[in-house]
Amino acid sequence: MNYTDPQQRHDFVYLFDVTNGNPNGDPDAGNLPRIDPETNHGLVTDVALKRKVRDYISLTRQGQPRNQIFIQSQVALNTLIVQAYAEADIQLAQLPIANEELIDWFREVQPEGFELDEIEEQSILIYDGSKGIKVKDIRTALLDEMAEEHSSLKKSLEDLSSQLAKAARKPSRAEQDSARSKLANKFYDIRLFGAVLSTGLNAGQVRGPMQLTFARSVDPIVPLDIPITRVAITRPSELEIKRTEMGRKAIVPYGLYTVHGFYNPFLAKGLGKEKEIGVTEGDLALFWEALSNMFNYDHSAARGEMVCRGLYIFSHENSIGNAPAHKLFERVRVCLKDGVESPRHFHDYNVIVAEDGLPQGITLTRLAE
Repeated sequence: MNYTDPQQRHDFVYLFDVTNGNPNGDPDAGNLPRIDPETNHGLVTDVALKRKVRDYISLTRQGQPRNQIFIQSQVALNTLIVQAYAEADIQLAQLPIANEELIDWFREVQPEGFELDEIEEQSILIYDGSKGIKVKDIRTALLDEMAEEHSSLKKSLEDLSSQLAKAARKPSRAEQDSARSKLANKFYDIRLFGAVLSTGLNAGQVRGPMQLTFARSVDPIVPLDIPITRVAITRPSELEIKRTEMGRKAIVPYGLYTVHGFYNPFLAKGLGKEKEIGVTEGDLALFWEALSNMFNYDHSAARGEMVCRGLYIFSHENSIGNAPAHKLFERVRVCLKDGVESPRHFHDYNVIVAEDGLPQGITLTRLAE
């Protein structure tokens, strides 16, 4: 099973099809299926495919420490980066305060991003940097929490913002590495696809070892924009004059799509001091599982029926690789069967895989056929 070896290079061809659905709507074209305007071949972005991989892992691996998903809509990304700094025990700004009125306010309000650490007779205000480390950012963060009954503290909080900004510092390279390692260890999609981690507190960026191309349909597609009626009336004033409303639904009657993918083992190694944190055999196995099964858990009225039709993994004997990827991809050919002019099913195609005479050091694994 060398196709799950994270120290080897892997190139793969992925086939999927759609029947009476919209695999990836184009927001600039009224959400019609994406097409290449020159050839009318259908397109699905790599971002859309990665989203389905993320959704599959989030659904099937809930609660697993190393299989959380970073790119999601539930928690702001900057919050997750701040949490990584906290988990690495890195404090970016702290300031002793002696004003008893301010201390009482911090105890009562507990503004987000600020922590009051009271050690013996000294009170230390700790700020995690999540709102930014400029004076205006810290001032805004504090004054937004100030209720009207505490308005007398406005000047004191403004002065405190200036002092805290002077005390704040940018994380060092070593601290960035440590926070980045925490993030990569926790979030599956950072390890596999990479991420920009400098949108708030700077934790650098990760170049992902697993990359996908856009999916392209084997043949031109004919997107349809079909009118539909619905019983749901949106405005109360219209209930007396109509019982239905018109809508539209965009579909592809049928399309078979191909994707090319690349796994670079040199980008899969651990980050920072924690070199053991990198892509594992289990991570790769989970990725192939997700590609094979993700459409089974992604059904919706808009996407019709989407099915994985084949996954062909070319594994190289070493990290550098034993053959050019494009030469390997040419061994997987998809063509219409004789006499078929307008494909409407996967059975209208022949998938021809040239397994004989593979370059030395290359093995081929066929999955999800």
